[in-house]
Amino acid sequence: MKPMLFVIALLFAIGSFPNVYADDHSRNLLKDALSAAPPTLRNKVTVLDWNNNVLQKGTSHYTCFPTPPQLQGKAPMCMDKSWLAWADAWMNKKPFKAKTIGISYMLAGDEGASNIDPYAQKQTPDNQWIKEGPHLMIITPDEELLNSLPTDPATGGPYVMWKDTPYAHIMIPVGARK
Repeated sequence: MKPMLFVIALLFAIGSFPNVYADDHSRNLLKDALSAAPPTLRNKVTVLDWNNNVLQKGTSHYTCFPTPPQLQGKAPMCMDKSWLAWADAWMNKKPFKAKTIGISYMLAGDEGASNIDPYAQKQTPDNQWIKEGPHLMIITPDEELLNSLPTDPATGGPYVMWKDTPYAHIMIPVGARK
């Protein structure tokens, strides 16, 4: 009888390890995702992992995601409904036209992107690669408004990223670049 109890206890213990790992992993993903949000929203946002599992159910209209798994550093983001539609269009290479102003937070910064090519995967001599620090991003239904801002990230203030594409948006740096 004792050997059977030992086997049952061992199987139970072994079966518990993945759950502990999953809980730790989920907590780390949640912490990473929340680092993109302003403190005033952190307890109110919904947080999803990249498989759409709910890590935190929220009451606001913002959804946060941890750093995409293919990236090595940090690039979590929080998006309102307009930005979720934008992200779906961008990821699926579909046309996009904002219906409302949209706001997205990336207060932990990002891992870099081309300022001119929405699908560039790495830095090249001519794609204006920029690693932004903490920032906000804004989309607008009125594309003409983008003409009042520079496209050069080196100006130090807000600038337009991916101008003349369906994914054009305003970048607003709020902290030091990496």
